[in-house]
Amino acid sequence: MSTTVKAYGAVNATDPLVPLTIERRDVGPHDVLIDIDYAGICHSDIHTIRGDWGPIAYPQVVGHEIVGRIAQIGSAVTKHRVGDTVGVGCQSNSCHVCAQCLQGHDQYCLAGNTQTYGSVDPADGTITQGGYSQTVVTNEDYVLVIPAGLDPAKAAPLLCAGITTYSPLKHWNAGPGVRVGVVGLGGLGHMGVKLAVALGAEVTVLSRGTKKKADALAFGATRYVDTTDADALRELRGGLDLIVNTVSAGLDIATYLGLLDVDGALVNVGAPAEPFTVPAFSLIPARRTLAGSTTGGIPEIQEMLEFCAAHGIHPETELIGVDQINDAWERVVSADVRYRFVIDTETFA
Repeated sequence: MSTTVKAYGAVNATDPLVPLTIERRDVGPHDVLIDIDYAGICHSDIHTIRGDWGPIAYPQVVGHEIVGRIAQIGSAVTKHRVGDTVGVGCQSNSCHVCAQCLQGHDQYCLAGNTQTYGSVDPADGTITQGGYSQTVVTNEDYVLVIPAGLDPAKAAPLLCAGITTYSPLKHWNAGPGVRVGVVGLGGLGHMGVKLAVALGAEVTVLSRGTKKKADALAFGATRYVDTTDADALRELRGGLDLIVNTVSAGLDIATYLGLLDVDGALVNVGAPAEPFTVPAFSLIPARRTLAGSTTGGIPEIQEMLEFCAAHGIHPETELIGVDQINDAWERVVSADVRYRFVIDTETFA
């Protein structure tokens, strides 16, 4: 029989989140039941609930940055044990058999992976409900081990913000001798800076105004550019090999493409609701690439977690109770957070 647990979720696109009870399915042979300790707040949660990326079904509980302890395992589980500290990220299942899944790229599952919230759960046909809750039941293949070197209270944002920036940095070979630009110094951007620096790249932060300059340099960036300063942008033209754009607001894409050297790439991980215009001659004369990237497959997420543990990399977080979630959402929208909110789910009690 299913289990009823406390959660915080939305009943429509506009009203504040409210306390809910949701059903968690039975633990199947290959499932684990996780008692959630911490759940990160991602801007994607807000975009989803508010319908920015398309209509969804309500009520909906979001949250895809989940850390907790395994309370129960299915009869056929071999990868995890009761008591393990583990995490669940953006995807919680996929087809397992397509070319992308077989390569460990389940984030690009050709059948469409099962998102941790807002997807149809192949196990029972219900809509998946996320981590703003007391427990979650997940297939063992999509459960990540949280290494001993990571603080569980801070690790949750790595499961989205961390991997969303780590994956393109690795794919486009960020490392020694590579000049990386990070657009935006928010929840994703600050992780992009820390990870690129740890990979050995020379990092430039591009952000509006100067209030985050000290933080950018403290995270290891060698240069900070105020994007409202036209002269500073002009001086940077052709000076970067890779730009990771973490903001969800529209940008003048031609300007940012112009900051790239020959064969440079501008990779979008932020997802604006509106399309942007790309002049062909911002790409053609320097063989530049405009690309996108989502999160990472389970093997790469585990690699990222081990990398962060080895290098002492944690997100900058603020721990809150469930009664502060709506205030936290408003602060995320107004960019009043440094740099990620994490919900202490013990406050459901």
